[in-house]
Amino acid sequence: MITDIIRDGFNLDLLIKFLARIFVIFCVLPIHEYAHALVATKLGDQTARLSGRLTLNPLAHIDPIGALMILLAGFGYAKPVPVNIRNFKDRKVGMALTAIAGPISNLIMGFLSLVLLRLLMFVMPESTVKEVIYLFLIFSAGININLAVFNLLPIPPLDGSRLATLFLPDRIYYKIMQYERYIILVVLVLMLTGVLTTPLVIISNFIFDLMLLILGIKP
Repeated sequence: MITDIIRDGFNLDLLIKFLARIFVIFCVLPIHEYAHALVATKLGDQTARLSGRLTLNPLAHIDPIGALMILLAGFGYAKPVPVNIRNFKDRKVGMALTAIAGPISNLIMGFLSLVLLRLLMFVMPESTVKEVIYLFLIFSAGININLAVFNLLPIPPLDGSRLATLFLPDRIYYKIMQYERYIILVVLVLMLTGVLTTPLVIISNFIFDLMLLILGIKP
C-alpha cells in the first residue's frame, strides 16, 4: 500500500482499500480465529475456550505484526489459537481440521463478499455510493482470499504449519515451532520485498477469478 501511495498518491481507491484492510483486521480475523477455536472445542479440546479465544472480540485475536502485514501487503495473520492435540481422539486429524477451519472461513467470507457484489449490481442504480460499496466488496473479497492462501503456507505460526503435523514427525515439528517468531520475521521481509508476494498473488488471483466465473461476474 505504501508503494501505491508513492506511485499514485492518496485517492479514493486507496482509502477504500485501507478501510477494507481495517475491516479485515477487526472483523474478518476474529471470525478466522473463532473458527479455529470452535472446531477445536467441538473436537474435544477446551484449551481455546479456557484461554478466552472462543470469542469474536478482535482484541483477543489481533497480532501486531500480522496486522501490520495486512495493512502494508494485504497478507497477514492473527495470534494463533492455543490447541492441545492430546485432547483430540485422533491427534493429527483433529489438528488438521482445526487448522483448515480458519482459511475455509476466509474463503467463505470472500465468496459472500462477491455474492453481495453480484446483488449490488442488480439492485442499486449507478451512483458514487454504489462505486464505493463495489470497491469495498472487491477489496474485502480479495483480502479474504489472500489471507486464506497466505495462512496455508507451511510456516509457523500459520495454519499451514499445523497441517504439517499430518506429514512431519512430532520431534521435527516441535523443533521448527521453537523458532516461529524468527521465521515469521523473515517471512515479513520476504513479503515487503515482493519475493514471496508474487507467487501468493498469482494463486490468490486464480481463486478470485474462479469465484467471479462461478458467480457470472465479469472481471
